Amino acid sequence: MPTFALDWLHLLLRWAHVLAAIMWIGDSLLFMWMDSSLTPPSRPRDGAVAGELWMVHSGGFYEVVKRKALAPGEMPATLHWFKWQAYSTWISGVFLLGVVYWFGGGIYLVDRSRSSLATGAAVAISAGALLAGWLMYEALWRSPLGRRPQLAATVGFGLIVGAAYALGRVFTGHAAFLHVGAMLGTIMAANVAMVIVPAQRAMVAATRAGREADESLGVRAKTRSTHNHYLTLPVLFTMLSGHFPGTYGNPHAWLVLSLLILFGAAVKYVMNFGARSRRRVVLAGAAALASVIALTSRLPIGGVSAESVGAGRHVEFAEARAILERRCVTCHARHPSNPSFLEPPAGVVFEDPRRIASLAPRILVRAVVTRTMPLGNLTGMTEEERRTLGAWIAQGARLDSARR
Repeated sequence: MPTFALDWLHLLLRWAHVLAAIMWIGDSLLFMWMDSSLTPPSRPRDGAVAGELWMVHSGGFYEVVKRKALAPGEMPATLHWFKWQAYSTWISGVFLLGVVYWFGGGIYLVDRSRSSLATGAAVAISAGALLAGWLMYEALWRSPLGRRPQLAATVGFGLIVGAAYALGRVFTGHAAFLHVGAMLGTIMAANVAMVIVPAQRAMVAATRAGREADESLGVRAKTRSTHNHYLTLPVLFTMLSGHFPGTYGNPHAWLVLSLLILFGAAVKYVMNFGARSRRRVVLAGAAALASVIALTSRLPIGGVSAESVGAGRHVEFAEARAILERRCVTCHARHPSNPSFLEPPAGVVFEDPRRIASLAPRILVRAVVTRTMPLGNLTGMTEEERRTLGAWIAQGARLDSARR
């Protein structure tokens, strides 16, 4: 596919994916908030009423009454379902995963300086991880452990940690983060398609047939919906993680991601329960965030701190620029020679010396500290070249030949 068409497909898919995700997550936030805000009925009501809720919005008042089930004669003529938000999010996400990671030779997927994994094998692992995540999740919650939610949740979190570690050994840091998010998103969408909607259909069918609906189906659907709800913030982080190389570029990226998932779930818990939140959950979330800050505040470079990269011999700008021209300018030029890019990524161009000097702190983070550039190390930047760039930057990123 021509690069121009691929770029537009990428844009349209990302737009659709974000829009669908907003609608799906918005529904999750609203319905969980309504469930947690229900109060006992203020007056006698017929049927299996679980609670009621009054809201004011957009110039009107809304009365919400939740029923655990409907009597045979209570089925309304119009019943609104909430499923396509989940389906469209997952479908657009899988297509986006394919456009970004599966096509184009896997330049975003595998770091060629660390792995010789063939593109086909990497794509197979990528797709297989989505299916494997759902199968393991489903097996866990249908096993006897599923009747002990806290223990099952702990085991489930351990499996997520294991997935983050394993994917980080195979893919680039950014790709590993995105694949953990895609795996969790697949679990969420499969919960909707395989558990929540079938349970609701069975309850509706029973009611329309004049039979009493099995309320246990509603309980099961609610359990899976709650799981989805607590995964929303972690999945949102993985979607945005590409903007924060200090996380996915960390030597312990799998641990950073695991702690951020724990923090996201804790934040969601506090959002749900507010002042009624359990102290241990709040403390666990705070400890997770503090640990992430500690892990990312001082990023090591092969055992050497960022402050010490300037030690050793003096590095002239000409030497640093030669490295950039060999390893970076194929993409970061006004007219990139890399056929994957019509324009320089993020508008970053390394052709003007003054622009290079102004971008020195960014080069330090991406190419030296986190080693997340070049993408997948496609151009083969060596460790010695990274240290040389770091030394030039640490020595003041000077454009002249004067020594400090």
